[in-house]
Amino acid sequence: MNLFAPVSSIMTTKLYTVSSEDNLATVKEIFDQHNIHHIPVLHVRQLVGMVSKTDFEHFMGGLSHFQDDQFVNEHRLKNMKASELMVKRLGKLEQEDRINVAIEVFCKNLFHALPVVQGDELVGMVTTFDILKMLQAEKPAHPEEVYE
Repeated sequence: MNLFAPVSSIMTTKLYTVSSEDNLATVKEIFDQHNIHHIPVLHVRQLVGMVSKTDFEHFMGGLSHFQDDQFVNEHRLKNMKASELMVKRLGKLEQEDRINVAIEVFCKNLFHALPVVQGDELVGMVTTFDILKMLQAEKPAHPEEVYE
C-alpha cells in the first residue's frame, strides 16, 4: 500500500448529499436507501456540514418516552432541517493530500469520514472503510512467504 498516494486515488466520488434546507425525512430516506454512514450537507455547492448516521439515529431515539410515538417522529422528520443536526466543524482534505495524512487525522480525531474539497467545493469523501478496502486488496510481494 502506498501511504503517500493522494487521497484522490481512494476517495469516493459518487456522493449522496443534502441541502442545508432539506428536512430530516430526506436524510432518513438517503440513509435507508443507501449503505452509507455520512451525508455531506451543501449550501449551493459549498460544503457546510455533515450528518452522520449515528447522530441521526441518536437524535431520533433521543426522547425515549416519545420513541414509539410515530406522530412525534414524523413531525420531527418533516419539520427539522439538516442544518439543525449537522456537524459544522469538519476536518477536510484536498485531493492532493496523502493517504497517510488522512490516517493521521482519523487516528487523532476519531473521525470516520473526511470530505475532500477543492476550494470550498466538495469533490469526494474518504472513509476509514476506503482505507480498509485498500489494505484488503493489497497482495504480498512474495505470497509464498505469507501463505505457507
